[in-house]
Amino acid sequence: MKDKRQIKDAGTHPSLVKRRTPVHMPAHQSFDRVSIIFVTVCADNKKRILDCPEVHHLLREVWQNASQWLVGRYVIMPDHLHLFCAPGPADCPNLENWVRYWKSAASRHWPIPVERPVWQKSFWDTQMRKAERYDEKWQYVRNNPIRAGLCTLEEEWPFKGELNVLPWYD
Repeated sequence: MKDKRQIKDAGTHPSLVKRRTPVHMPAHQSFDRVSIIFVTVCADNKKRILDCPEVHHLLREVWQNASQWLVGRYVIMPDHLHLFCAPGPADCPNLENWVRYWKSAASRHWPIPVERPVWQKSFWDTQMRKAERYDEKWQYVRNNPIRAGLCTLEEEWPFKGELNVLPWYD
């Protein structure tokens, strides 16, 4: 185990060293705009099982049925996915419960049962605070398949879309 000085020198806060899962902060609600959260969810052990038409269809269906949060733009990669989401009605569950719910629903209906478990236990989330940051993050996400060598043009990647328009108001 590193001592506190080594940890500090490495740029890591000592309280973060023992953390094994991310902290999910509640969405900050603003009276004049929707809260948009960027979420990344990985397949269990980074298995490359997500990039197929059946899974794409299943995830879209599960997200539409788990309507307490609204899924906006998304990209599904072979071993992880990125999505933007926003709280739906005022009584919606917290983000962690919602992600747990749709991951469970997708797992129950997974097209190839031997691929279970499907998901890593946790996920990563970041609240978008500025329109520019939202646009930057979307540019990064939509180019993921190109950077990974899965296609040469963004339009060629079939496992992406937008279920709800999540407008940003400044």
